[in-house]
Amino acid sequence: MKLDRRTGAVCLLMSLAAATAAAGPREQAKRMHDRLAGVPPTESVLASMAADILANNPTAAAEKAMENRAFYDVTLKNFATPWTNRDQTVFAPLNDYSATVIGMVRDDVPFNTALSADLVYVSNASGLPAYSAVNNDHYEQAEQRGVDLQATLVSRQQSALLGIPAAATAGFITTRASSEAFFINGTNRAMFRFTLMNHLCRDLEQLQDPQLPPDRIRQDVSRSPGGDSRVYMNNCIGCHTGLEPMAQAFAYYDFDETQQRLVYTAGVPNAKYLVNADNFKPGYITTDDRWDNYWRKGHNRLLGWGWGTTATTGSGNGAKTLGEELANSEAFATCQVQKVFKAVCFRVPQDSADRAKVASIAQVFRNNGYRMKTVFAETAAYCMGQ
Repeated sequence: MKLDRRTGAVCLLMSLAAATAAAGPREQAKRMHDRLAGVPPTESVLASMAADILANNPTAAAEKAMENRAFYDVTLKNFATPWTNRDQTVFAPLNDYSATVIGMVRDDVPFNTALSADLVYVSNASGLPAYSAVNNDHYEQAEQRGVDLQATLVSRQQSALLGIPAAATAGFITTRASSEAFFINGTNRAMFRFTLMNHLCRDLEQLQDPQLPPDRIRQDVSRSPGGDSRVYMNNCIGCHTGLEPMAQAFAYYDFDETQQRLVYTAGVPNAKYLVNADNFKPGYITTDDRWDNYWRKGHNRLLGWGWGTTATTGSGNGAKTLGEELANSEAFATCQVQKVFKAVCFRVPQDSADRAKVASIAQVFRNNGYRMKTVFAETAAYCMGQ
């Protein structure tokens, strides 16, 4: 019987689906290990993982796969690196941001502290230059030498290494790599935008709300772009109403290009917050680092602010408390699961079953101390047969 091209393609897809469905525990274990570690398992690990899967305990199999150093050196490094640069490329060197992600996952540090902790990870491998607040040599050489990150990363106080007060540290936000990428030039709005993109999986355009008060919009924002106030009223205002009150948390921060380091000036707003004052003189003048989350009202309240904690109230001072606000939202937890899903399943959640599983894993994540390895294990178990 002669088959046309379309019929042949359907048959091929059906055959592949049948082969996947018929995959035994060893095949599923190997697929899981390949996705989590990026390298084949040893025979003993494969047998142990297959036994877990046969016993209907696929998450235990995933935990075994994550014991491979490649999970840390490659999978997690590639997972975190796009968060550390404006191009969002994976082709960037290891740095204090990505190393801290790796260390927090390895040590089961609650990930809802990722945007507020006084924490940074360095390698204790011999022969490396010391951590420096003015360059990335420590991490670049660690990567070039193939240092075992799983074995050598150790936690340190970010405040001590960067020379800023502990109260001014904000986890990933105030790492040197993040500061260099997002505090440089501009008006520090980039830091807020990229933090949203990387950790709430939303860009500003998705969060526009022109119904909120515009009272905190700074002087540098023209109220008549190109001489047309309608552009401001219909487009600009929707983003700036929520952006401005929260980006004020970064008023005392800057990345000094001459010194090549993060600079923190307690009590003194950086000059970039006062640029272009003539654009609209009646606009808001930044005098301190107080932030307020206007998105707790309006449609963005659906991001689930203050989930399961009394530590965040919707306002505060400085980057640390803003980081607590962002990381204790439902959107933050869901975002971490979505990113892991894409990394492990090689696709974004695409149907109702996927979305329901993401929601379920996010719930487990929040209830299990924000342990990221749990997210990887649960996701790998869901995708192992696909």
